[in-house]
Amino acid sequence: MQIVACSFERHATAILGILNEAIVSSTALYDYQPRSIDSMRSWFDVKEAGGFPVIGVEDEDGKLLGFASYGVFRAWPAYKYSVEHSVYVDSMHRGKGLGLLLLRELIEHARGQGYHTLIGVIDSDNQGSIAFHERLGFAYAGTIRQAGFKFGRWLDVAFYQLLLDTPATPQDG
Repeated sequence: MQIVACSFERHATAILGILNEAIVSSTALYDYQPRSIDSMRSWFDVKEAGGFPVIGVEDEDGKLLGFASYGVFRAWPAYKYSVEHSVYVDSMHRGKGLGLLLLRELIEHARGQGYHTLIGVIDSDNQGSIAFHERLGFAYAGTIRQAGFKFGRWLDVAFYQLLLDTPATPQDG
């Protein structure tokens, strides 16, 4: 296994497959319809424009097994030290520690870029993701009740955050 920087050219199709499986079979994403390859181009463009990493873990044959990224939490300037992250692992490779590997790497990226808060927005019924975040030191920060509706039911979202010791000297403005 190795951590790689993902690119549209090499990884978009694999990332799309992982995301679309999560869309149609889970509440990990609050989308209804699978995404298109065109949506991946704009997704990668937004990540690149914001300087946000897209990292993956590949097997020895170069197959992408999972990926992680972060992006803008909220678009107001005072949130500039906070990012919302995502970690997705191919359904055939869950439970092998790949998510932990990816999130640990993502935390180091955030620290290196001077972010202060990583925020996970998790469906409150997803106890596996909650335990996964708690294992890495994320703390419960609140729940928004009935924030989404999917699969014929209301969904609550729980917020989990990890505070970093960065930046050394935060600035207003």
